[in-house]
Amino acid sequence: MNMLILVASTFLMGSSFVAGKILLQEGFPALLLVGWRFFAAALATLPLLWFEEKNPRKALFPVGMGLRGALLAKVIGLLQTAAVMGLLFLSMRSISASTAAILLFTNPLWVALLGAVFLGETLTASRMAGLVLGLAGVGFALGIGPELLAGGDTATGELIGLASSFCWAAATLITKRAALPIGVWALSFWQMLIGSLALLALAYGLGQHWPEGTTPRQWAWFAWLAIPASTGSFGLWFMALRRNGATKASGFLFLAPLFTVILSVFVLDARLSWQQAVGGVLIGLALWLVNRR
Repeated sequence: MNMLILVASTFLMGSSFVAGKILLQEGFPALLLVGWRFFAAALATLPLLWFEEKNPRKALFPVGMGLRGALLAKVIGLLQTAAVMGLLFLSMRSISASTAAILLFTNPLWVALLGAVFLGETLTASRMAGLVLGLAGVGFALGIGPELLAGGDTATGELIGLASSFCWAAATLITKRAALPIGVWALSFWQMLIGSLALLALAYGLGQHWPEGTTPRQWAWFAWLAIPASTGSFGLWFMALRRNGATKASGFLFLAPLFTVILSVFVLDARLSWQQAVGGVLIGLALWLVNRR
């Protein structure tokens, strides 16, 4: 059962890249798409919060949160939802869903590195080896060479995708350090709501508009992106964390880009270069080394 939950969660995570890429290719503005995605996902979280908590209002506004806690929750929302997902979807305008997924899920490597620098966490030999392999894997995934150094849309997209992973790592460390007196589902709701409102304000401020004549097929892809691939994947992931612990569950995180690659082949007719494949394997091995006990 635990394995099934982990596989289902990472499959839904992986599917979000494919759904997002399809809508981006069909003219949906990146920031507006992400903003409405997570606004809908935040609302879809409320019934789950009601099911889990006896007093949802108390869960959303816990005693002891205070001004500091509220400000930190806003920072986490701006980083975890607005920055991570906004940058991710901006990157997917010029790079494949598979590349974006590989780069985003290097997050545990940066968490381990930044945790050692800012939180004084121990870097074991296994973690050090994982970081070295992970950096090599990122190099292969990015295709570091003259073409990357020369710039261009693809190189810019890859660097933006990597920046989204750094933002995720920063949000993870802030969440860990803050130790806010709020439940997982309530924090999830606030971070998605805050991040989505920031993205929507930015998108409309830039003059972005929802495409006219949205087809039923496009609405179906958006519904999949907002509910199963967002609320569903997060809910199953939090369940996996509770059942297995962060260390064991994180070892399965690289299944998400693997599912993205597989789905991209069948749905987007995409192809993975041998450099990206090598990079993905190295990053997957690196995540296992970083998260193993």
